[in-house]
Amino acid sequence: MQLHSIITRLLTALLGLWALLPTAGAFTNPIRNPGGSDPFLVYTGGYYYLMTTTWTDLEISRATTIDGLKTAEKKVVYSTSTAGRCCNVWAPEVHYLGGKWYIYYTAGETTDLDGQRLHVLTGGSTPWDEYTYTGQLTTEWSIDATVLRTNAYGNYLVFSCFHGVTYQSLCIQKLGDDYVSLTGSISVISEPTESFETHGTPVNEGPAALYISGTTYLAYSASYCWTPYYCVALLTWDGTTDPTSRSAWTKGDSCALSSANGNYGTGHNSFFQSPDATETWIAYHASNSSAGACDDTRYTMVQPLGVSGGKPVFETPAAFSTVFSEPSE
Repeated sequence: MQLHSIITRLLTALLGLWALLPTAGAFTNPIRNPGGSDPFLVYTGGYYYLMTTTWTDLEISRATTIDGLKTAEKKVVYSTSTAGRCCNVWAPEVHYLGGKWYIYYTAGETTDLDGQRLHVLTGGSTPWDEYTYTGQLTTEWSIDATVLRTNAYGNYLVFSCFHGVTYQSLCIQKLGDDYVSLTGSISVISEPTESFETHGTPVNEGPAALYISGTTYLAYSASYCWTPYYCVALLTWDGTTDPTSRSAWTKGDSCALSSANGNYGTGHNSFFQSPDATETWIAYHASNSSAGACDDTRYTMVQPLGVSGGKPVFETPAAFSTVFSEPSE
């Protein structure tokens, strides 16, 4: 009887553990841990492509499922020892424009962060193709570039800057028709003035464009990353005013995504569509440190973005035990 009891308990425990594992067509978080900072995720041509901050080079992974990204090959697409752009390589994003894929990223010097500037690589017809270094985009301190697309005004690069302001803010500048240059002047569209943006030190960074039900949003990260209050907030474009005008954007009155379920400093996100384009998903980074983190210990989280009344609904950061179905095909 004693042996039977032991076997029964072992089987019960194993079944309990089995229930926590993702089934076929499902996944749990984190997707990349460690090394999951500043995740950019896109689906195209049957693959999910993921880029994160490596600090030293530019790497891209691909898989046919979100769960597959956990073990996917990391392909180095660019590295250099050239002074001024060799090091502190951050926040790469791969965007499809005019029939080609371009990687926009931040890089600088080995000694400090004063030399951080935006750069661009030109690729081919898929994100997995070879890339060549095309050039430096900015001449003043700037990080975290993303592309904003508008029908009426064209394409823009949005990034974090100190352009004529005291604290890290969000800047916007017109993207050239060649997609590898900037035209016109830099405009500041958001400064960290609200209480939820000023923990540790006032910061606006990590912008990401979101398009839902005909409305354009800019998500961004607010407050200092070495605090648990680092979060995702939201700007809404009025849809008619020149997007380089600060008055064109309305800021939310609180964080849209913030620390929960043991995930701290939830921020620097990207958005992507499901294979059938019926769902919008969010990828973001977080830390298991209750103090927050700005280093390579951060991990990548992926979960669906809700929509209600035509507006985005950011769900609470999920516990690692939460099982998600793969995006709709």
